[in-house]
Amino acid sequence: MNIYVGNLSYECTDEDLKQAFQAFGQVTSATVIRDKFSGKSKGFGFVEMPTQAEAQNAIKDMNGKDLKGRPINVNEARPRTGGGGGGGGFHGSRDMR
Repeated sequence: MNIYVGNLSYECTDEDLKQAFQAFGQVTSATVIRDKFSGKSKGFGFVEMPTQAEAQNAIKDMNGKDLKGRPINVNEARPRTGGGGGGGGFHGSRDMR
């Protein structure tokens, strides 16, 4: 089960996230989402746990808990919805006479 973790401290690492959730069971992965250009944390991440029951316990017990000085928001991750694409460019024609 994939878990969304929001309001993360910008100092929080993947390892910090993993350790915080290991108290509830096996953690398959723990990832803090970072800006692809600056490498700085975006303040949220995802934790994946293979067992639904352990993941639900983690969500219930970790939501609102302090991690690295900030109360975190924890809930079940929802799949991204279609919509919104990224940027675009100018698609008009340019007269090159």
